[in-house]
Amino acid sequence: MSITDGETDVKEIVKEKYGQAALRVKIKTGGSSCCGALPSGLRPPGLHCDPITSNLYQASETAGIPEDAVLASLGCGNPTALAQLNPGETVLDLGSGGGVDVLLSARRVGPTGKVYGLDMTDEMLALAKENKRKAGAENVEFLKGEIEAIPLPDNSVDVIISNCVINLSADKDRVLREAFRVLKPGGRVAVADVVTRGAIPDEIRQKVLLWVGCIAGALDETEYRSKLNTAGFEQIEVEPTRVYRVADAREFLASAGVDVDALAPQVDEKFMSAFVRAVKPRNAPAKACCGPTCCN
Repeated sequence: MSITDGETDVKEIVKEKYGQAALRVKIKTGGSSCCGALPSGLRPPGLHCDPITSNLYQASETAGIPEDAVLASLGCGNPTALAQLNPGETVLDLGSGGGVDVLLSARRVGPTGKVYGLDMTDEMLALAKENKRKAGAENVEFLKGEIEAIPLPDNSVDVIISNCVINLSADKDRVLREAFRVLKPGGRVAVADVVTRGAIPDEIRQKVLLWVGCIAGALDETEYRSKLNTAGFEQIEVEPTRVYRVADAREFLASAGVDVDALAPQVDEKFMSAFVRAVKPRNAPAKACCGPTCCN
């Protein structure tokens, strides 16, 4: 199956694999990561996509956060370190998973603030709500929904964060339109995502398992900027934080059936984690141009 089989197929595969990741955390059968969601038959023992997912959080940050929230992190960065969050602000985490970024953000906005976590996977939502209970976070709410149709009103959020999730969507334009819609004028996006630099061979793009593994759905950094601009954002920045070499992911790529030696010269140092920032103009219309039901 390839990504050309349709947006629905990609969405269902993502939902299934991330649901499996949540269940593995609950039964303590191994940690999670972007490639931790791969079927066991395609994931070599001990493989956790370390070049992408390792060392994202400091121990001082996660102190007091339930262990399961940290173990369920499927991210490629630390958006809570990226975003400037102020007491009393309303934050939305797109694709909140086990809730680690939601809980970290809740500390920073304080009791007068509010943090929403949005996820489409029942297993992840159940895990996140249990982590909320364990953390005693009163200013947190987890919502079921898709990032292409955010179940919040127009102009209701100060900051949107996300951790290696937007690249999993087959309709990134709609995701960014929705982010623009729910942000207040002057609101900001501060997300961690995987981006690419330069042309990427189709063989990489056409593997759904790599898509689920945070790589094949990644936008070129220039295209990412263009899509943000088209959605209406300004002050756009794409800041690479980790540049990946093929040697770092050799075992992962080989397990997915990729001829690593043949592709290495074409993909080396073309994948990277990046912090993506953008701002909704303060003079943006009070009413968004389109909501989750009318955009095509």
